[in-house]
Amino acid sequence: MPEEGLPPAATAGPTTTATPSARATPTTVISRLPGSGSEVALTIDDGTDSAVVAAYARFARDSGVRLTFFLNAVNPSWTDNAALLRPLVESGQVQFGNHTWSHPDLRTLTDSAIATQLEKNERFVKRTYGVSTKPFLRPPYGFHDKRVDRVAADQGYPVITLWWGSLGDSAILTPAQILANAHTWLLPQRIVIGHANHPAVTEVYEQLLDLIRERRLRTVTLNDVFATGQLSPA
Repeated sequence: MPEEGLPPAATAGPTTTATPSARATPTTVISRLPGSGSEVALTIDDGTDSAVVAAYARFARDSGVRLTFFLNAVNPSWTDNAALLRPLVESGQVQFGNHTWSHPDLRTLTDSAIATQLEKNERFVKRTYGVSTKPFLRPPYGFHDKRVDRVAADQGYPVITLWWGSLGDSAILTPAQILANAHTWLLPQRIVIGHANHPAVTEVYEQLLDLIRERRLRTVTLNDVFATGQLSPA
């Protein structure tokens, strides 16, 4: 994913926008939480490292932090750690959104191939965890266009989920660099993106908790916040 705190399409401050699709189902693009409260949504992508996924699951279990994972189910980590994650998913503390099966740039695929990426990922999550990833899609790299939005909405994903702040850890960073990014971006009403790919993030969990407490933030999943009415296009 890009390392800047704003998603690829963003050029100014954070916004919640809506773009009508070419068919009946509208698309909403979100990059922040509504309102002016103390909530922050930690959203963790990919899962290429099984040990990091396990560490995130234990972090959530032990701290009570609420997380939304945008997983690529091609990665064995989501099968390896299913027993650890299932109680958290069943309680609603951990949520899954769709990040495609294998992380392609969706703009380069045919409509049929886009649908297959979403359907295959959704089937895995339903079979393994008993929940759905709908209606939230995070397109890989944040890349999407009107055609991708239309196909996604037709598959049950009318909510394109971007971000307003990044831990920057899609690349290999030091724990100090990740923590510096957290200090910049962990603020109220932010959707913050991280990745379960490299182990350095597992070394800063206590500092992340300290920062959340210091700033009196309340971690939420996307399901905690976004009622149907809040996702309607403006």
